[in-house]
Amino acid sequence: MNLWQTPSCDNWHAALERYVDAIRAQQVNGLLELDAWYREELPALIAARKPAYITLAELERATVWKMKRGVWRERNRQLVRGNPSAQVRQTSTDAFAAVPDPRTPVDLLSTLAGVGPATASAVLACYAPAVYPFFDELVAAQIPGLGKVAFTAAYYQRYAAALCARAAQLSAQCKHREWTAHDVSQALWAASGGKAGQK
Repeated sequence: MNLWQTPSCDNWHAALERYVDAIRAQQVNGLLELDAWYREELPALIAARKPAYITLAELERATVWKMKRGVWRERNRQLVRGNPSAQVRQTSTDAFAAVPDPRTPVDLLSTLAGVGPATASAVLACYAPAVYPFFDELVAAQIPGLGKVAFTAAYYQRYAAALCARAAQLSAQCKHREWTAHDVSQALWAASGGKAGQK
């Protein structure tokens, strides 16, 4: 089933409900616990700060989550870890303050070493999931018209806009829940089967 093409609220809801099972099916050491932290704890930690920011330790952990769910790049983790703590705090404060601008927060976070649009989106999805879905190539591949996946800011803008539009559509027609762009991304990722579904 191509989830993107189906208008069925039940199918979309079922895919989102399967997200944790899809994470478990990856059989990646520590991913299940890390994913629970990313979804349940990190958003609350960020939201509790006035003004909102992310710490260096949290940024590194979010980067590890992203790579465990996709492709491991140790060099990226080391680059992220090498950022000065104060710089991470100030840059993320500025990025969160620029929400909901579709591009500025991504650009600001991408000035940090080891952070590109995908890692930036992982951080922003925790703070403003309605506007910034996590950037995943398995999700992007399911969206018609985006073209070949490119981990650039311009491609992410198109990706995020498509997921925001689909979230608005689902929220309007599926009365049992309010959908965010990040929810749509997670449902599509679960529908793809994640890494376990790749040939």
